[in-house]
Amino acid sequence: MALSIRIIPCLDVTEGRVVKGVNFTDLVDAGDPVEMASLYNLEGADELTFLDISASSSNRETTLDVVRKTAEQVFIPLTVGGGIRSVDDVDRLLRAGADKVSINTSAIARPELIAEIADRFGSQVLTISIDARRARTESGFEVTTHGGRQSAGLDALSWVEKACALGAGEILLNSMDADGTRAGYDIGMITAVRAISKVPLIASGGAGALEDFAAALDAGADALLAASVFHFGIHRIGDVKRYLSAQGYSIRNNATA
Repeated sequence: MALSIRIIPCLDVTEGRVVKGVNFTDLVDAGDPVEMASLYNLEGADELTFLDISASSSNRETTLDVVRKTAEQVFIPLTVGGGIRSVDDVDRLLRAGADKVSINTSAIARPELIAEIADRFGSQVLTISIDARRARTESGFEVTTHGGRQSAGLDALSWVEKACALGAGEILLNSMDADGTRAGYDIGMITAVRAISKVPLIASGGAGALEDFAAALDAGADALLAASVFHFGIHRIGDVKRYLSAQGYSIRNNATA
């Protein structure tokens, strides 16, 4: 029996507010993270991802208070990322109510952190977030950091393979070219990563039309992350689930409102 796919709203947070832009620029306020998390929980989100998108670039830790308040309001898995640099940071987030953590910049700077977290807490709590874009690398995709503002000098597929070997539990693959554009997920990128990785793959960046969600699943994604289409009411989570169900995909019916 096929596993049910996951629909995951992403809350990009800076200075305590949810924001959204295009390619991580021209950010606009989208709301209060705790209120939005509560709504998505009621609407039937399968998980929530909370990313403090300025934590790495401004050298701040993720705001634990917002994580605690969010965790008190939701009853689905919560993944938290931003500013995580050690196993102690992970421990604090898990104690604050996170179910999983997502790391990006810190893993690139010190890859052994992946193994340290996996060894202490288990791979199931560790998501490796990869902000990738098309570039002249061996695979055609490169890794970026700091909200896509800096090249990491890494081939994206090589980094996926290394992260998985070190203990990554799942990959959150965000197309920086597509992010916020609503022009569709980067199908080529999803297909390429799926071909080399057996861990669960979350597609992110570019969700617009309902057909985009199905296309990402067909390319090999196990879960679908989106932000602006949910934050600004273009689609409700129920709309996406009903569409995918009608197309024959296995979805979870967990809405409570």
